[in-house]
Amino acid sequence: MSSRLVQAALLLSLSLPALAQTAAPAAPDDTGKLVAAGTVPDEAARAAILGRLRELYGAANVVDRLEVGGVVPPPGWADNMTRLLSGRLRQVHGGRLEVSGTRVALKGTVANEALRQQVVSEMAGALNPTYTIDNALVVGGGGQGVLDKTLANRVVEFETASARLTPAGSRILDEMAEAIKRIGTPRLQLIGHTDGNGKREANLELSLARANSVRNYLIEKGIPADSLAASGAGPDRPLGSNDTAEGRARNRRIEFRLGG
Repeated sequence: MSSRLVQAALLLSLSLPALAQTAAPAAPDDTGKLVAAGTVPDEAARAAILGRLRELYGAANVVDRLEVGGVVPPPGWADNMTRLLSGRLRQVHGGRLEVSGTRVALKGTVANEALRQQVVSEMAGALNPTYTIDNALVVGGGGQGVLDKTLANRVVEFETASARLTPAGSRILDEMAEAIKRIGTPRLQLIGHTDGNGKREANLELSLARANSVRNYLIEKGIPADSLAASGAGPDRPLGSNDTAEGRARNRRIEFRLGG
C-alpha cells in the first residue's frame, strides 16, 4: 500500500425538498431526494451511514451512491459520521455536507442565525477535536413566509367569547406546530386580536387569553416554552372594517411573528 493514505469521503445533498447537485448528476427520479455519494471504508460503515440517513429522512427519500473500499479512514470514522448525522441537518435546505477524512464542510440555508450556530455547534460537539468544520451556512429570509403560507389567511377559531379552541382551531395549530419545527423553532411572538365589539379593556384581556391558549397548545405539541411569547392587542390593529361581519371575522385572529 502507498504511504500516502487515501481518506474516506462522504458527500450528501441536503435536504428535502430542495437538494443541491452532487458531483454526479442525479437521475430524473432522484429529484427531491437526498443523495449519498462518496467512498467509505467497508460495508459496515456504509450500512451505518445509510441507516442513519433513512432514519432521518425516510428510506424512500435516500439515494445510495456510496462506494466501498480502497480508502483508509481516520480512527473511528464511521462512528463519527453517524454522530455527525443529527436531526438538525433536516433544518438545512438546498445544501451539501462534504466530509473528507477529518475535514467537514457544510453549506446550505437555515431559517435564522440561532439555528445556523446551533447546527454547527452540535456537529462539533459530536466529533472529536481532530475534526475541523467549515461553516458555510447562510440565513434565509423564508421563515416568516413559511408561517404565513401555512396559516394561509385562515383564522384560529375559538368558542364564542372564550379562549377555548374549537376543533377547527386546533387543526390549524397542528399545522402551525409542524411549520414552526420545520423552520427551526425560532423565537415567536403570538399576538391575539379581536374585533371592535364590546369594551376595549375586555377585548384586551380576551386577546391575551387567546394568545396564551395558543401558546399552551403549541407547547403541548413540542414547541419549547421559552421560544414562545404571548401578547394581546385587543381591537387596536384591525385588518378590516368592524362595520361588516366579514371585516370583524378578519379582525378576530392570532398573529404569528418571528422574533418574540
